[in-house]
Parts: sequence; C-alpha cells; structure tokens
Amino acid sequence: MAEPVGTLSNTPDSSELVTGEAVALDVQSTSFILRAAGAIIDFLTTVVLAALMFWLLFVLASQGLIDQSATAAFTTSIIVLSCVVVPTAVETLSSGRSLGKLAVGSRIVRDDGGAAGFRHAFIRALVGFFEIYMTLGGVAALTGLLSSRSKRLGDLLAGTYAQQERVPRITDPVYGMPPELAGWAQLADVGRMPDRLSRRIAQFLKQAPKLTPGTRSRLAADLAAEASVWVSPVPRVDAELFLYAVAAARRDREYAAHLLERERLARVQPVLTGRPHNFPDR
Repeated sequence: MAEPVGTLSNTPDSSELVTGEAVALDVQSTSFILRAAGAIIDFLTTVVLAALMFWLLFVLASQGLIDQSATAAFTTSIIVLSCVVVPTAVETLSSGRSLGKLAVGSRIVRDDGGAAGFRHAFIRALVGFFEIYMTLGGVAALTGLLSSRSKRLGDLLAGTYAQQERVPRITDPVYGMPPELAGWAQLADVGRMPDRLSRRIAQFLKQAPKLTPGTRSRLAADLAAEASVWVSPVPRVDAELFLYAVAAARRDREYAAHLLERERLARVQPVLTGRPHNFPDR
C-alpha cells in the first residue's frame, strides 16, 4: 500500500498541502466551472462511444447474427463498459487524467496530494454512473457546489479531488536603477552586503505593493538601516528608493561578473578540451 505524501491543513477551504518533511505547498483545486466543463466533455465522449457500440450491436442484430437474449446481455455490457470500465482504465493508465480533464488542465489526485490509483478510479467511475449518468449530473453538481474543493460524491468516497495543473506563471518584476541614483551606482560599494540581507530586501520589494503604507514605510526604514552598514557611500534618499537602488546595483554587478566568467571560460575552453601540441589524433 502506497504511503501518503502529505496532509492538508485542517481549514475547510485551505489549499495548503503539508508534506512529510513539514514543507507547505500551495496547491490549487479545480474550480466548479472547470470541473463541469471537463465533465461535459467526458460525458459526451462516453455517449459517442456507447452510441457507436450500440450501432454495431444494432447492425449485428438486424442481420440475425445474434439473438434477442444475447442482445440484452450485450446492451448491459455496453453500458458497463462505456460508463465504468473505460473511465476506470483511462484514469488509471493516465494518472488521473481524461479527455475532459486534459482540456481544462486538471488531474485527479488523492487528498494527500499523491497519485490516484486503480481503486480510486474504480470508485469514482462506479459512483459516477449513478451521480452523472442516472441523474444527468444533478447529484454531482449539488455535491460539487457544497464542497469547498468542488468534490463530487465519487471524490468524497474515494478520497480524491481535482487538482488544477494549468496555472498562470508568475514572473517576478525586475526593477531598474532609479535615474536619480545612476551616478551613485557607478561608485557605490554594495558587494559586502550579506546574501541573507539581500534576499530579505528582494522579498520586501516583491511584497511592498501589497503592504499597508505604515507597514511598508516601517519595514523599508528598518531594512535601509541594516543595509546602510554594508553600503558606501550612502545616498540621502528615501529608504525604499535606497533599497531599490541597492538591489539593482547588486543584480547588475552579479550579472556582469557572470558574463565575464563565461567569457573567460570560453577563452580557455580550447586549451581544456584540446590535445597537447603535436599529440597524434588517433
């Protein structure tokens, strides 16, 4: 039996997953609208598959190849195959995905964040026959609306939920050197600043627009006081503007040093990888 990957926090609407190493991961469950869209795609796919098999059965029955009792047995088999067997096989082999879930960018996972297996897919498909096909999605929609993570009845019984995988990429903003401190940046010494303090400054600049004005000013003043010990000369500007300038100066100089290092390595690369002088090429 597979071991759980982590646990979810106790708050009902929380999307924070805590792993076994006590690391909190921010995971996002699929919204009700996206789940409904994916379910409609899967429903239509199942209907088309069943219709094709029923058409084949009708052709065989009309030609007298199968009798009436066999037709009834094949009818039940087609319903079970298209509504239970095929969805179970698809989710098991694709690690919780289906055609509808691929379209909306979601995947079925366990409540602890691990990959869903055959047991979870079978329970979901078996219960889904009742809540989706027999009630035309009414029970699934009702439980999804009442659940904090849009779980349907099959998810509640199987211990799974739909995790959103197609999330927008968040790009950190890049701040340039303030124009009024461009001359100061040519002479300033910012290389002695500890990396930990530099990371704290970068984190503050990223979160500054979300802070209240009082908290923003107080944190900027505290960080500027810490950074001024490692910066020479210290410009007479606003504390937050000073932090922007220090972060930009460190970034530009680290980038320039990285380019210089790559240039030097490229210059000596033929010597490092080439053969000694007059060494035969065998």
